[in-house]
Amino acid sequence: MKNGDSCDVKAFDLHGLVGISDRTLEMHLTLYEGYVKAANQLTIQIDAMLKDGRIDYEETPAYSELTRRLGFEYNGMVLHEYYFGNLAKSPAMTPAKGSAFVEAAEDSFGTYDMWKLDFSSIGKMRGVGWAVCCVNPHSGRLSNHWISLHEHGHVAGFVPVLVMDVWEHAYLLDYKPSERAAYIEAFFANIDWKSVEQRLQLGEPALLKTARG
Repeated sequence: MKNGDSCDVKAFDLHGLVGISDRTLEMHLTLYEGYVKAANQLTIQIDAMLKDGRIDYEETPAYSELTRRLGFEYNGMVLHEYYFGNLAKSPAMTPAKGSAFVEAAEDSFGTYDMWKLDFSSIGKMRGVGWAVCCVNPHSGRLSNHWISLHEHGHVAGFVPVLVMDVWEHAYLLDYKPSERAAYIEAFFANIDWKSVEQRLQLGEPALLKTARG
């Protein structure tokens, strides 16, 4: 985010999902709005400290903490936008056979089911965080990753194509903490595979795009 830029709250119409209640979504969207607000406030504070063209010795601790906090809030905002953006009402339960995502999953994991097993197992790991499927823009291969605290665990240069929130606020009103597996299955029942395909195209290697015409 450039100095002076502000982030806007994006709108998501997700009422009526399978296994994820409207009450949970309303709470979750409010939490997302908090990340947007915090990212904007921190940017203003950092800009104010930079106005005189220097960060002196006394300002360094506060500047450092504000900058670290911005990474947490900004990544929290973006990850939630990925998460809400890859959900939809009444989507296809699985990606279409022969789709670019299925082909990528087969190339990377052998089968789509093996990719799903790996992704779901990462989501079931103890602790709070995110399960994220990324595409390597250099090879087109998929890999699944655990991201904790929003800013820890990202692979530099990889493009997220599917993001699942497994912080407890994402499911606690609908499932017990021990029922995270049921939430994950509900998440899969609501994936907008068209959105996933679009993100995958953004991360495809240039040579692969040329080959497909």
